[in-house]
Amino acid sequence: MSGRVADPPPRLSSDHPLTEDLEEILAQTRGMWPNFRGARIFITGATGFFGKWLLESFLWANDTLSLGAEVVALTRNPAGFRADAPRLAGNAALTLHHGDQVDFNFPSGRFDSVIHAAVDYGPPRPTFERNLDGTRRVLEFARQAGARRVLFVSSGAVYGTQPREMERVGEDYPGNLALDDPASAYGLSKRASEHLGHLQEGLDFMVARGFTFVGPYLPSDRPGAMGNFIADALRGGPIKLSGDGTPLRAYLYAADLAIWLWTILDKGTPGRVYNVGGEDVVSIRTLAERVVAVLAPHAEIQMAGHPGAGLPARYVPDVTRARTELGLTARIPLDEAIRRSGRWALHGNSNRISQ
Repeated sequence: MSGRVADPPPRLSSDHPLTEDLEEILAQTRGMWPNFRGARIFITGATGFFGKWLLESFLWANDTLSLGAEVVALTRNPAGFRADAPRLAGNAALTLHHGDQVDFNFPSGRFDSVIHAAVDYGPPRPTFERNLDGTRRVLEFARQAGARRVLFVSSGAVYGTQPREMERVGEDYPGNLALDDPASAYGLSKRASEHLGHLQEGLDFMVARGFTFVGPYLPSDRPGAMGNFIADALRGGPIKLSGDGTPLRAYLYAADLAIWLWTILDKGTPGRVYNVGGEDVVSIRTLAERVVAVLAPHAEIQMAGHPGAGLPARYVPDVTRARTELGLTARIPLDEAIRRSGRWALHGNSNRISQ
């Protein structure tokens, strides 16, 4: 089932929290959008963090530059998406296509590009099988639809546990996922999906391996320090750390993420893998302190454990390839990213995240 909502709502006001981000994304990507004039793009995972930023940035560019392009977004719950994101769903350039990544009916007509960002989490075996089967289905659709380029949104989980002596993990690191460990199911499903895409003939297939992020639409009700810290801070604290605060991360802001994904789709080398993430490394403890300083100066930080001996755990990408080959950088500093995320969360004192 597909459908549009007539009479789209007006564009965002100049003081809306997302307007600054969308204008910056357009400024950094303006030169590539003529390549999408009149194009049709198919996106899976459009209701998630990555997907909503892809839709926001695409529709903003399409409206601003009068591209006459169209995006078809796969969703298991079109009615829920319309209720949750009426402004996005109401844009005439967006069609919601009802279905699941593993068995969706193919939308009719030809498509120029496909972005596969859908993902399933859960028990190990279903996680592995559904993610791989979903990729297989999307690649089959891409071939049938005549798509020229396919961007697969993968994850830094394909590397397994980053060796603590390895400062940054690069795309050529083979990883250390244990085939007999159920905890490896998600990372292995992404690795196997990448391999399946590289085996396809007739498709320009690129991979974006995502790490850790900050920004509007980031869930605050799931595992992940950033979203939970911001939610805790906006409630006035305390900021709760479940561990000892020593693990190291590097966060990329959502607007930069959108710039990176569209650039990889448009200019990435076919068959190439690109790490997607920040460059400034912070510990989880330092992250909590930064969130407090920006959003809740009087909030308390509570730690469940005390720092132990030895090198800290790391989940930090080497993004040299994206920087040198595609000119991509992390433009928004962490404190500013936290500030914008907090402003967006407070906008209108509402949980209606699309407004």
